Amino acid sequence: MNRGDIFLVKKPGKTDPKRQRAFVVVNRKVVIESQYATVICAPVYSNNSGLASQVSVGVAEGLKHSSCIHCDSLVSIAKSNLTDFVGSLSHRKLAELSAALKVALQIEE
Repeated sequence: MNRGDIFLVKKPGKTDPKRQRAFVVVNRKVVIESQYATVICAPVYSNNSGLASQVSVGVAEGLKHSSCIHCDSLVSIAKSNLTDFVGSLSHRKLAELSAALKVALQIEE
């Protein structure tokens, strides 16, 4: 498991209308490889509002259609639930993800 990996999670949450949803791992490698049971992930939705905290993804990343990573909706997911690997973000998309996370978390440099 790496930062930028996309996994399909079954029954993603009580309020989520989908039976399964794709999530992107956003934690750094040291946390992913640690003994922590969970990692921080961003959900992937089919809608794109054009916000700076969103990253467009699609077939190139292993998804079935154009979608969008929503960095304003971060969640903690058990590593044991991240078993259905879909794909990975390219270096360019990882850079876009980092920029979107900075916006979502209001991190100023």
